[in-house]
Amino acid sequence: MQTAAYPPPSLPSQAHSDPVRSSVGHLLARAYALPCSTAAQAFAQLVQSTARFQLALDALLPLLDSSRSELSQRILVSYILYSLYAPHPIAINPFKSVLFETFIKERDDALQLAKANAASQNEPLVWVLWKILKGDGRDIGPYSPSTLARSPLPPKLRASNLFLDEENQAEKATFDPFRDDHPDRAAQSRTPSSDVDKRSSIDWTPLDHRNPATSEADERMQILSQGMSLLLAARERVLTLSEQRTLMPLISQLTNPAIITSLDLSPIIAHNSTLAHPLLASILTIPPSIENPLGATVYLDMLADLPPTLPTFDLLGRLLRDATPVADYLTGGKVAIADLVRTDVLGRFIQQSVRWLDHAGQEERQGLVSDDRFAKGVQNLCRFYHSLLKLNIVDAASDADSAEMAHFALRNARFEEANALYRALAAGKF
Repeated sequence: MQTAAYPPPSLPSQAHSDPVRSSVGHLLARAYALPCSTAAQAFAQLVQSTARFQLALDALLPLLDSSRSELSQRILVSYILYSLYAPHPIAINPFKSVLFETFIKERDDALQLAKANAASQNEPLVWVLWKILKGDGRDIGPYSPSTLARSPLPPKLRASNLFLDEENQAEKATFDPFRDDHPDRAAQSRTPSSDVDKRSSIDWTPLDHRNPATSEADERMQILSQGMSLLLAARERVLTLSEQRTLMPLISQLTNPAIITSLDLSPIIAHNSTLAHPLLASILTIPPSIENPLGATVYLDMLADLPPTLPTFDLLGRLLRDATPVADYLTGGKVAIADLVRTDVLGRFIQQSVRWLDHAGQEERQGLVSDDRFAKGVQNLCRFYHSLLKLNIVDAASDADSAEMAHFALRNARFEEANALYRALAAGKF
């Protein structure tokens, strides 16, 4: 079963201009390795209570209905739809009929494949929907969607053995929870959970038969879901000091696997530069895997393309002094973050910054911009390079290191910082 990160779900067009919908899209795409209950709590924190029902209609149901959606996403969506009304019996959940219809369809498809001696990859979804519809949705909470999607089911929990009592009563397909004769709880299965004694990587025993979760574990899960929400929000706004203190200790948990993509780096750096270094350093420590053989190299590529701004210079300066060991995807050994960034990022970043500033200068001369981005950019890039010389990160005597910056400084020698840098580079030493 594929467990690698996949692109954010395709949400309605207004998602591009709605930060909440954008955050929900990223949540659904990246939270597949976190417990279902944690992801559901993050969804509830991202979306105001008055907007959850409509957003569920717009963003969640299309993913549940689409056979093209990843199995892990469909499992997560099913749990979120259940969790929105989890304090109440499943019978009065407004999404019950949709969950029921999906259960019937997916189970029938699995049965058809079984007749042809084939297995449906969606059987874990059938089991998840069955658990939810019979009132045991809370059993799903501790497990991640990816774990549920790839764990083999015991024979008694295969789709051919999963039925709901209400299937025998057609009128319950459009169940009215306000009728006097409605059941107190969701219908019980023909296959009692107590009959199942086989295990796989998941403990299939009903939650009531296990040790109850402690309040400490519940609190940890709540903190983790809050951290997930804050990390997604960091792309859109400046976090308060209190929010940063909450998020900082959780970064290692939220970056393995990373719930943000490389495309999120630039807005996070722009809005919350103090988070950028520990966030990226944590991502870089994730070793390559079968699903992701290049590890965090996509984040390095994005780092090289960042604009030459003060937050970017600050981040690079911190990374170039970071001795934390990480996997070297070329040799398979270990290398310090500083060496990795020096080798794979710095040269490309300098080249991109020079091109960016040359273009900004051209726009300024053509009267297309009226701000001082070019002047500030030249001054800041030259100061940054001076710092690299002082730290012996680059060699003033090496043409390979400094030739491009020497030409850039000479072209812009009217600025004091560029003039000073050119003189130092021309002397071949610092």
